Amino acid sequence: MELFLVAQIAGRWVAIDTGQVESVVDLGEIVAVPGASRAIRGLAALRSRVVTVVDTGTALGIDPTPADTTRAVITWIDGHHYAVLVEALEDVREFVRQPLSRGLVLDRGWATIGTGLIERDGEPLLIVDLAALVPTFAAAA
Repeated sequence: MELFLVAQIAGRWVAIDTGQVESVVDLGEIVAVPGASRAIRGLAALRSRVVTVVDTGTALGIDPTPADTTRAVITWIDGHHYAVLVEALEDVREFVRQPLSRGLVLDRGWATIGTGLIERDGEPLLIVDLAALVPTFAAAA
């Protein structure tokens, strides 16, 4: 059994390994960065540091995350803090990690960030790798 944070990203419930979660926050003002990738919503101040705010929907090649979304999962990737926008959160729970099925086809950016499955109340949820989300939009900058 492993610990996962259950979150909603781009309209889907997913599981995030708690080893990738530094904290969960409600962001204040997000300042746009001219010339940045569309997947970068902007920068936000968080406890005396600046974090890059990732618009997960855009990063996945789907519709942008709603503009009023301020809840985020803070993660540390390659020496930088990122605030990954999420639409909703559930509690951290223990689940059994299962591999992705061979015949499972993930569309758009989901194929890039999906690493496995968990089962929550009979429903399969994709385990996502937040670190794999970063190159998805950084390369497009």
